This record gives sequence, C-alpha cells and structure tokens, in this order.
Amino acid sequence: MSEGWAKTALTAYRIAGSLAYPAIGPYVGWRAARGKEERHRRRERYGYAGEPRPDGVPLVWVHAASVGESSAVASLVQAIADDGIRVLMTTGTVTSAAMVRDRLGDTVIHQYVPLDLRPFVRRFLDHWRPDLAIVAESEIWPMTMLELAHRRVPQILVNARLSDRSFKRWRSAPRLAEALLENLAHIVAQSDVDGERYHLLGARAVTVAGNLKADVEAPPVNREDLADARRVLGLRPVWAAISTHEGEEAMAAEIHLRLREDRPRLLTIIVPRHVERSDAVEKDLKARGLAVARWSRGELPDPTTDVLLGDTIGDMGFYLRLTEIAFVGKSIHGEGGQNPLEAAMLGVAILSGRFVQNFREVYQRLIDRGGARIVEDGAELGHVVADLFSHPETRRAMIAAAKDGVDDMGGSLRRTMGALDPFLLPMRLSLHRRDETR
Repeated sequence: MSEGWAKTALTAYRIAGSLAYPAIGPYVGWRAARGKEERHRRRERYGYAGEPRPDGVPLVWVHAASVGESSAVASLVQAIADDGIRVLMTTGTVTSAAMVRDRLGDTVIHQYVPLDLRPFVRRFLDHWRPDLAIVAESEIWPMTMLELAHRRVPQILVNARLSDRSFKRWRSAPRLAEALLENLAHIVAQSDVDGERYHLLGARAVTVAGNLKADVEAPPVNREDLADARRVLGLRPVWAAISTHEGEEAMAAEIHLRLREDRPRLLTIIVPRHVERSDAVEKDLKARGLAVARWSRGELPDPTTDVLLGDTIGDMGFYLRLTEIAFVGKSIHGEGGQNPLEAAMLGVAILSGRFVQNFREVYQRLIDRGGARIVEDGAELGHVVADLFSHPETRRAMIAAAKDGVDDMGGSLRRTMGALDPFLLPMRLSLHRRDETR
C-alpha cells in the first residue's frame, strides 16, 4: 500500500464523516433516549465545552473510553494532578463518567469526548488548548490524531494493547497504520507482544511498562452492605460468574442446577458485563426454575434464592467479596476475555475459558503462578467448581497464588510515569516559575 493510498484513505474517512453529519444529531438523541448519553450534556459530543478552561496553566488531556480504561488510568491521572497540573479527562460512556466522578471528583475536569468529526474536534481543541494528550489502551481516532498533530500537541498512548484482531486489521493496511502512528510521540505498551506489534506497524518510540490495572486499588465496597450479605449467607457455598456475555449466564445456570444436587444450599452470583441485559437474564433464569434476587432492587438472597443477579455498575468489589471462586466471562461464549485482576486482588480462585486474547499476558502470569485455571467448556467449568468446593486447600492455594501474581505485575504506574516525565517536566517547571513570580 502506497503512502498516497494512506492519505486517500484518511481523506475518504474525513469525507465520510462530513456526509454523516446530518445523521449525528438523531444518532446522539437515540443514544440519549436509551440512557447511553446524558441528555443535558449532549453538546459536549459536538465539541462544545461544558466548563471554562483554567487560565494561564498547563493542561493535560487524558482520554479513557469506558469504565475499564478509566479505572486503569485513575492513579496515573491522580499522580499528574498531584504535581499541580490541571487534567481534562474525557470518557465515552455514562458509566465511565460516573466512575470518574466517584473516583476523581474535583481532581479533574470531566467532559464527554467529541465525536471524531473535524468540526467537533476543532471546536473542542480551540477551547481546551491541551499541552499534552494521553490516550488509554487502543483508542485511535484519525481526525483527532491529525488535528492534534497539526497543532503540535504531543500524543501518548498509555497502557497500550493490540488485540489479535486489531493487529491483523492494521497489518493489512501498513501505510495507513504508519500514517497514524507517526503522530504518536510515545507508546507505553502493556506487554512485550503489544510493544513488538506497535513497532512492526511503524511506531517509533515504544516502552513496555506492564498493565496499569495491576497497580489500581482493589475495588471498594460498602461495608454495611457486605456485612448484611455475609450475615444472610452464613456458611452457604457461593461461586460467581462475572463479566458474563450472552450464553454464559445460561451456562452458569446449568452448572448451578447440576451442583445443587450435592449442595442444595448453593448460591450462584451472576454479574453480566452489560447490565442492560439483566431483565432478559432474569427472565431466562426464572424460566429454568431458579429463584433470583436482584441487587439493583436491594434484594439479599434468602434461603430459597438460587441466584444473586449483580445488575449494578461499580459493585464488583461487593460481589467478589462474597465468594472464593469466580469464572471470568467473555472467554467461553465470546472472545477476548475480561480483566481477572480485580478477582485476583480480592482473594478469589480464578477460572476462565480459552478465549482470553485481550488479557493474554495477565492470564499467563496468573496461570504460571497457579492462581488461574483455563477450562474448555461449561461441563469442565462445572467439574472444576465442584472440585474447588470439595478441596478447600486447593482453593486457598490458588487464592494465594493469584495475589502473588498481582504483586509480580506491579510497578506499571511508576514505569509509565517515567515514560511521561520528559513531557510533564516542562509543565512542572512552568508552574514553578509562575509560583516564583507571585
């Protein structure tokens, strides 16, 4: 593919965005009607600012698309803000906005990220005038990248990863990949595999720092809720299927029905990855004859409850503290896997299917330590869960190994801040000179 073709492709992308312009308003309105956008903040998606820019100070723009990315970079954002540098943080979902509000509060200025159309991006950048742009994981938006480059704003990708599918797609268009990646001043990758892939696609400066998610604090919990739930559960055997995708809830239900024959007091916790599916999940569970309690309704499981349906955002710390065994979803039905680190931090033996490409290195380290096990299908998952109930010493060994694995993966925040230091140092000096002249 020639360099001219890459430019043509980017021009075509820009033109396609212009042609789609009339449909943007109805599209955002449709999302707002379904709770995927905050109605009173829809204009932010068009680049209109909802807050003034702080005067006379450097500003770092940090973008994290959804809850997982936002949680991963929260400590990084806090470290930057602790130096006195103002941080503008953008997200793309309502749930991630709520997480930023709860975790970071006034530490950052939060806005919704503008859609990747040139007029919206220009309006956004004209107002905020960032001195540095930091993007989490794998968010690559062509118009935004090109507009930042035109304004000579350094762009850095942190906690960067490239899935097998994304890498294959970019490899099929190497000139286009290079034309975009050349705009990045630095890439801080999660793993050696991710770093090598970015190099092969044409990235110039790549550092491997590990996964920032291994450095986050364990998810919080309301202690009163936890105490109430533990009191109600008593000594009931409990296992969980978390971050599940379609097909995995039904699989967990079938496992529950099989295991209940030997453990009639068994409780299964099911936490769908997308809570909007919870009504359909509950309907299916009840059709199988299972008694369901839903946490969104404040329902605690009584002695007749089979399944506690975790249908809330931000309560993973609650669900995981009720069990010592958890299957992590999108790994048997669906592909890519979900983050197992929260479970590892909270004293849980981790089980997963084979399809964990997006967290390959994390799982490999946990497996090498003995903190996680891979199962082939639902039948094997049921056998392993039963075995872990029957052999608490095996379960405790997995829990200890998982915690050790997380400890081994620590240090990513320190290494990432080291990679960012050349870009943050001029801002610190600017703030220091301003303070001296006051």
